[in-house]
Amino acid sequence: MLKTLSGRFLFLTIIFVMLAEILIFVPSIARFREDYLLSRLERAQIASLALLADEMIDEKLEAELLENAEVYNVVLRRDEIRQLMLSSPMPAPIDQTFDLRDRKAMTLIMDAMARLFNPEPEVIRVIGAPVREAGLLIEVTIWTKDLRSAMIDYGLNILLLSAVISVFTATLLFVAVRTILVKPIKGVVGYMQSYAAAPEDARRIIQPSAGVVELREAEEALQSLQTELTSALRQKERLAQLGGAVAKVSHDLRNILTSAQLFTDRIEMSEDPTVKRMAPKLVNSITRAVNLCEGTLAYGKAEEPAPRLTQVNLPELVEDVLASERLAVGDFDLSLADNVPGGMEVRADAEQLYRVISNLVRNARQAIISAGKPAEIMVSAEAREDDWVIQVVDTGPGLPLKAKEHLFQPFQGGARKGGTGLGLAISAELIRGHGGKLELLGSDDAGTRFQILLPKGDFAEI
Repeated sequence: MLKTLSGRFLFLTIIFVMLAEILIFVPSIARFREDYLLSRLERAQIASLALLADEMIDEKLEAELLENAEVYNVVLRRDEIRQLMLSSPMPAPIDQTFDLRDRKAMTLIMDAMARLFNPEPEVIRVIGAPVREAGLLIEVTIWTKDLRSAMIDYGLNILLLSAVISVFTATLLFVAVRTILVKPIKGVVGYMQSYAAAPEDARRIIQPSAGVVELREAEEALQSLQTELTSALRQKERLAQLGGAVAKVSHDLRNILTSAQLFTDRIEMSEDPTVKRMAPKLVNSITRAVNLCEGTLAYGKAEEPAPRLTQVNLPELVEDVLASERLAVGDFDLSLADNVPGGMEVRADAEQLYRVISNLVRNARQAIISAGKPAEIMVSAEAREDDWVIQVVDTGPGLPLKAKEHLFQPFQGGARKGGTGLGLAISAELIRGHGGKLELLGSDDAGTRFQILLPKGDFAEI
């Protein structure tokens, strides 16, 4: 039982109530002793009144008066005269004297504890003030055996009452804690266990109902967490299904494009000047489409294939990208230019680098055309000591805030309405596969700047 919250609370409540009662017990015993002695003084004073009324009383009546007052001697001081009113033989000499006219709490407590823990009976003198001002003082002698017995009986009654109060209080608190705290906590645990069994089932999400503020806050936090997790699991399932569908489409599309390659081989043999000029670009485009489908199939399995690093003629690759984009621009006032040194070669996978640069230029072109304002896209490159730097700069409208926050995250970093953000996520992964880095240098109303860093390495390794 002590392993449960309510059981521990019950045990601690009993302990704390008993400690409180013990702290009350000490002054209570001191007060009981004081009242006991005062009552004996009062009885003695009443007994002495009989002698004042009739100065001649027999010994039998005197003994009966002292027995009823539970004292041995009574001394009364009236009008500065100290007079022995009643007396009887004492069993022992007087050991101590206690004056109750000057009562200090600590003194009373110390005297009471000393009497309680001293089992030897003694004869003590007690001095006090007579009630109703019937003299200057009254003094009695009493036997402490009866005093200590009365104190022990009173103390046992106090302890027994304390135990009953402790158990009763603890039981009430136990029931209250189970009702107000433990039962709602068990309800939350039950919701968590039920949700863990089927996290995709939105019906198992907890509905806050606790009346205690702290518990309700915990329930609301759990509800928010479960809602987000359920949504994430659903999205993950949809992405898995989408991945499977894309893989199937890519597989069939690859077969179709492979067939198209066979026809383009014959087109290249045409003598028509226009066909001769356009055929190589058509062949390159279909080849890249086939490679993209194969890459998509590989990505659906686990990840992008490792880059096949070769020496790539960067000016030719950039020109192919820009030529393809110029066809998509049409009559729109958009300038596509490059500033790549002639004959510059980089160490990269040609197909993957083409996809990255094409993706960046395409995103810029689509954003500029959507904005409807004339602009320019510039692809530049330079060779540094340790790496090659390729920049794609445009003078378009800049990236939206949401796109900046989730720039390279799939399905979150889309830069235009309807975009998925997959292009930038895949591009960043491809560049990381080269040991490089794709980063956003800046984006505002004046345009956007992306930078690709490719490490040089040693050409002898190729």
